[in-house]
Amino acid sequence: MIIIATVEERIEILEKRDFLVVKGNELIQKNRFELSLPEQKTIAFIISMIKPITEAGAKKSPYYPDSPWQLEYEFNIRDYCKICGIEYDSGKNYADIKATLKKLSDRSMWLDDGNGEVLVRWLSKARTNKRSGMILIEIDRDLAPFLFELKGKFTQYQLFNILAMKSAFSVRIYELMKSYAYQKSKTFDLDELKHLLSIENVKSYKNFAEFKRRVLDKAQEEINELTDLNIAFEPVTKGRKTVSVIFRIETKSERETILCGRKVNNVLGLPEKK
Repeated sequence: MIIIATVEERIEILEKRDFLVVKGNELIQKNRFELSLPEQKTIAFIISMIKPITEAGAKKSPYYPDSPWQLEYEFNIRDYCKICGIEYDSGKNYADIKATLKKLSDRSMWLDDGNGEVLVRWLSKARTNKRSGMILIEIDRDLAPFLFELKGKFTQYQLFNILAMKSAFSVRIYELMKSYAYQKSKTFDLDELKHLLSIENVKSYKNFAEFKRRVLDKAQEEINELTDLNIAFEPVTKGRKTVSVIFRIETKSERETILCGRKVNNVLGLPEKK
């Protein structure tokens, strides 16, 4: 468990865990991407820092006015670890986050930007400084339209919702459920769902019972316990074959969400003051 020492640290960590992660629905609902659990948490952490470019930032930006968004962000490794509930005094952290950032930079996906499909990476640059513990990242310019000025077609959630999850599938399914929460339910063709989770070719998940046990049951448990949603799912069969899955989605009350946030903070190492 991570123990946050001072009152000031506690306040800062709590505030940053409450920051909003905002993604365009196109990015969540229609794209197949395979990210590990550390990669998903890291990209959510980075997105939670996003803000429009300031006048001062515009003067320094090599992209303005061609790209009127702030694309570069800097953060401290120890702060990142404290926010995400990682043991920040571990000697492996520097190497681990470098590996995660490299994978995020290497991964790409096709996105429809309205003028056709464009091959987009999560990050276009990452620079680390072991001495200072600082990291500078740059969001891919072609990804920016799916993160900024989304005009209603977006999904947002507080960062804490995904930080205590232990399954990468839980994070992915949570974002999908959050994006459809206004509908109260969503039916996925089974093949479509597996495609969105990037496991359509994984042999062990061809068996629905295994897919249910290792993916859906785990995601339901973590989402219901740790986030602002309650979900339930029901397989739809045709003959003896499962062909689709119906998800029921309920948004928790403000009080229930606050209690979930407290539980996450306890799990991550920010215990409530007695």
